Amino acid sequence: MTPPEGDSGEPVTPAGRLFLLPEMNTIIHCAIGVKNKIDIDATRSAIKNSLMLKHPRFCSLLVRDKNGREHWKKTDIDIDQHLLIVHKKNDSLCSCTDDDVVDKVVNEYIADLSVSTPFDISKPLWEVHVLLEQNCAILRIHHALGDGISLMSLFLTACRTLGDPEKIPALVTGRRPDYGKEGKQQDWRGVILRVLKMVWFSLAFSLEFVLRILWVGDKKTVISGGDGVELWPRKLATAKFLIEDMKTVKRAVANATINDVLFGLISSGLSRYLDHRSPKGSSARGPANNRNGHGQFKRKTIPAARRDRSDILIMVKSMFSLILCNSFEWFPDWLVQDISEMLKNNSGSQSRWGNRFGFILLPTFYHKHKHDADPLDHVRRAKKMIDRKKKTSEAHFAYHIGHLAMSLLGPKAAYVLNYRVLCNTTFTFSNVVGPQEVITITGNPITFIRVNTSSIPHSLTMHMVSYAGRADMQIMVAKDIIPDPEFLAKCFEDALVEMKEAAAAAV
Repeated sequence: MTPPEGDSGEPVTPAGRLFLLPEMNTIIHCAIGVKNKIDIDATRSAIKNSLMLKHPRFCSLLVRDKNGREHWKKTDIDIDQHLLIVHKKNDSLCSCTDDDVVDKVVNEYIADLSVSTPFDISKPLWEVHVLLEQNCAILRIHHALGDGISLMSLFLTACRTLGDPEKIPALVTGRRPDYGKEGKQQDWRGVILRVLKMVWFSLAFSLEFVLRILWVGDKKTVISGGDGVELWPRKLATAKFLIEDMKTVKRAVANATINDVLFGLISSGLSRYLDHRSPKGSSARGPANNRNGHGQFKRKTIPAARRDRSDILIMVKSMFSLILCNSFEWFPDWLVQDISEMLKNNSGSQSRWGNRFGFILLPTFYHKHKHDADPLDHVRRAKKMIDRKKKTSEAHFAYHIGHLAMSLLGPKAAYVLNYRVLCNTTFTFSNVVGPQEVITITGNPITFIRVNTSSIPHSLTMHMVSYAGRADMQIMVAKDIIPDPEFLAKCFEDALVEMKEAAAAAV
């Protein structure tokens, strides 16, 4: 669609242009479960009166000028074009619990949306799919409209706390601690040493990032993707954790954080899964063009005694300036964010709306599961690496490299850089902090909040959202490569249970 002459509208941001490329076309799916039946009239009214429709990006069309540059063009909103009512029956033959049946139906619906349904650009790039039988609404929003933190902030403006129907929930984020102070000021030697470590680790990890762009990649395993894997059919499963269980494990490891526990259980869970798929070791599987004469993947067995390292590509977002690693600290120090500040679109706001995130390459290690091994060792290894990452400017470097490529060379060049990093890593993980307390929407208590994205060239992507003492991780897989994501989810859940038991025994 082309805007009228002389009325080109607001230009799309560089990051927005990147997400709008046909090769990227990244869409966020946020599943909102509620306790009671969904009232369609109340839902329609809530959308109509929400702050979302006052935000220019949610009431604007994507248009291109005569030079092909993308712009946002204000338009009138027809709610019925964006509100889709879905009637999907639960599987009556399933022997699962009611919650498991709902999860199965919702996850199958989102998995189908992720690969089969692009947005219609004749209307603003968002939709609300209401699954009536499952008491669930799926917010489908193009990533060009904003990132996870921005969109979570906007969503919370339509919600209220369960205890106070007039109170808007507060979004909370972690604040990066002042490492090394420990309640007292260090002398000049300690300050110099910390600066030298920061410079050294920043240079080392930034060089690693550059090498990932150029040619360095992970070994192929049974969970590695192939060419065009972002277009392959998907399956989706949910791993569920209690924050209190994570805190129990955290207390058993000196100076650990919740995220140390999280990445420890990811390492442990993946090791369990690789043992299940390849009992003799982590088997490598090449991309689609690495097949034998029968159309099956060729496999190469790696000895079990050998430690296999793969890098997680973690997307982290800061709400404050460009310190992109603040989400590493979810829970130790809470800082309440005024949601209204996020929606200000001026340079004076510290919490500007948009897509502002960097990448961190975090290694995870395959260790063959042994019954006599200490499960907490996974947490200790994760903590050691994450502590190093916290001392670096890797996320800043990744952000500025992408921004520079967008500004000087355009979205195609930025896409190539991002795609190279993704293709040379094994999987993606991101996290968003949700409300700590139970909240309601249109007076209906929310039971879960879950998020995932589409069009990422990995066979495995994981997105976690914390809400009301729980953390749900959506595990999106290419089903031709990872046919059993439910088992993978159970591997992660069992890893946390094992760590919790080890932590309790250590007390």
